[in-house]
Amino acid sequence: MKTSDLSEFDRYLFHQGTNYHAYEMLGAHFVKQKGKKGIRFAVWAPHAKSVSVVGDFNGWDTRVTPMHKIGDGEIWTAFVEKLGEGELYKYAIEPQWGGPHILKADPYGFYAEKKPQTASRTFDMNHYQWNDDAWKVQKNRESSYDRPMLTYEVHMGSWRRTADGEYLTYREAADQLIAYVKDMNYTHIEFMPLCEHPFDGSWGYQATGYYAVTSRYGTPDDFRYLVDRAHQMGIGIIMDWVPGHFCKDEQGLRHFDGQNLYESDNVQRAENWEWGTTNFDYGRTEVQSFLISNAMFWFEEFHIDGLRIDAVANMLYLDYGRKDGEWMPNKYGDTGNLEAMDFLKKLNEAIFKFHPQALMIAEESTSWPLISRPVYMGGMGFNYKWNMGWMNDMLKYVSLDPIYRKWNHDKVTFSFMYAFSENFVLPLSHDEVVHGKCSLIAKMPGDYWQKFAGLRSFFGYWMAHPGKKLLFMGGEFAQFSEWNFDDELDWKLLKEFDMHRRMQAYSKALNKFYVDTRAFWQVDFDWNGFQWIDPNDNNNSIVSFIRKAEDRNDFVIVISNFTPEVHTGYRIGVPAKGSYIEVFNSDGEDFGGSGVCNAGEIMSQDKPWHNREQSIELTVPPLATIYLRLKRQDGSGVSFPETDAQIEAKGFELSGEKSSAAVAAKTAPKKTTTKKTSKSSSKTAAAPKATKAKAPRKTAARKGAAKTHTEEAVVNA
Repeated sequence: MKTSDLSEFDRYLFHQGTNYHAYEMLGAHFVKQKGKKGIRFAVWAPHAKSVSVVGDFNGWDTRVTPMHKIGDGEIWTAFVEKLGEGELYKYAIEPQWGGPHILKADPYGFYAEKKPQTASRTFDMNHYQWNDDAWKVQKNRESSYDRPMLTYEVHMGSWRRTADGEYLTYREAADQLIAYVKDMNYTHIEFMPLCEHPFDGSWGYQATGYYAVTSRYGTPDDFRYLVDRAHQMGIGIIMDWVPGHFCKDEQGLRHFDGQNLYESDNVQRAENWEWGTTNFDYGRTEVQSFLISNAMFWFEEFHIDGLRIDAVANMLYLDYGRKDGEWMPNKYGDTGNLEAMDFLKKLNEAIFKFHPQALMIAEESTSWPLISRPVYMGGMGFNYKWNMGWMNDMLKYVSLDPIYRKWNHDKVTFSFMYAFSENFVLPLSHDEVVHGKCSLIAKMPGDYWQKFAGLRSFFGYWMAHPGKKLLFMGGEFAQFSEWNFDDELDWKLLKEFDMHRRMQAYSKALNKFYVDTRAFWQVDFDWNGFQWIDPNDNNNSIVSFIRKAEDRNDFVIVISNFTPEVHTGYRIGVPAKGSYIEVFNSDGEDFGGSGVCNAGEIMSQDKPWHNREQSIELTVPPLATIYLRLKRQDGSGVSFPETDAQIEAKGFELSGEKSSAAVAAKTAPKKTTTKKTSKSSSKTAAAPKATKAKAPRKTAARKGAAKTHTEEAVVNA
């Protein structure tokens, strides 16, 4: 790490909000002054009457190590010779009106005392030798947009514990967690916030030390080792980052120098009543330097690959989570926080200037436009956005008893209406498996077997849906209990219950299929990578579509059945003449399924269907997602009609027992690629053979349970 000499120019940039490496200037740095080695302390405290450094080295006496103001009159500094690593310290700040000193941890401190203690610790950030050059070279050659991104979301303190119930250290996680993630075929790990925080129950989202990786699990170099090992194993690291608000603990940023400093002077802007925290003042330029430098710090000093920015809506909206009378509109009479909008644009422009391959992912829960578009295009400047709408719709849908799903079909299809309006990540996150929302497997209705089948089917659909993917830990092996931040995952399930082992094997195989299949990720953010076959079969709760790679001959057909019924003789239109092979089936016996499958080759027929000249008949397994590939191409080659099938199914707005084919006939495009195709479109009025056949005898017990209608199984996601 470089160390600034507190030059006039660096201070000028800091006060202008454009010093993006302010951590090289402020905080505790090992330096040499007048031939003597020691630590230079520097802190921004413009309202303070006096400031001193206190710690074990001076008996915590506020009189021993006074700090003095430098040129700008707002930054205080002191040099303490012969001070080494690991020394505890705080800043003792005397308010302007006098009175008792306020003891504050260093806002730019690189290391902190273990909870429940709250002091900062000195730490030399120049020791670690990185070994991830190959990763950096590879990352600079590739674009994340057309690469697989399958992220495993992790809470460091509860993924796994030691035999004594203690936290894993960063170095222990570097061995255990990285090996597990690699074996399970994930491409990235996203850590919930690792900035220093006092309260375990905040999960890290209420921080005191933005520059200090939490000491719960080790030192900054220990965390560097974890990141380094991940990169050597080909795994990217993303970290949750919270520039929206900070906790009110007395050692933190609130009222830092006796007055509002990092927060606004406007009480309505500063107070976050919903979360009991304090909002940053984005209009204050020094706060801009603090936050943008902090983002830069994690990329440059810890080599992380991305930040997932938490609660962006809380930043963008003045009225977010507020009642009438608790907020005031902006100067245009609107709800947008103009200062936050400018800050986010400035943040993203700065990060991409220095780190063009960075992942800047917004957790933004509203329909604010152009979140993941560049600033020069009028966007907010992120390159990805969590698709919260998709997550909420689908979790509500899969929580319904299958008998009700045909009236809620729009929850499956609606996301495709806006799927390419942003660069979306499809999250199944920690927020959805806590606070009474149930785990993913517990959300699934039906008996024991159906719950697992439903989760496998949902995962198969999720993996094929356009967008990058994120799964919270424990979901991969279907943990039944909700996530508990204070205990490890239920790993014992894998030792004691076969279905959980099979679910983990399914997740591993599905992940492998995803990362190996270009059609699932190479064209994720425009219509060229996706085409409907039939979005309208709400009566059977089946959707079918095509995912395509850049090579139009490289495509996968996806069929998802969200009911426990087996459909034989089910016909779909296909884009090419030839033999089709089932290449993945969530109902496989190895995964705990009933084994209903399409063995061998499925030859296409010259029977127009779904606005295509060729079609196939297949068997659709119960509560399952299957993938098909073209084995041999005959005839005229691949044909994708220019106009996709329109989505007519609208859930509760539909009435009666319309067949999907009747709906398709009603909405069939009048114009298609060729005259011949246009003629064939009229033939889609024929109803598909969707025979509700009985399940095989070997699954008779499961099938019997499948017919049981249990309203109480409906779960509110």
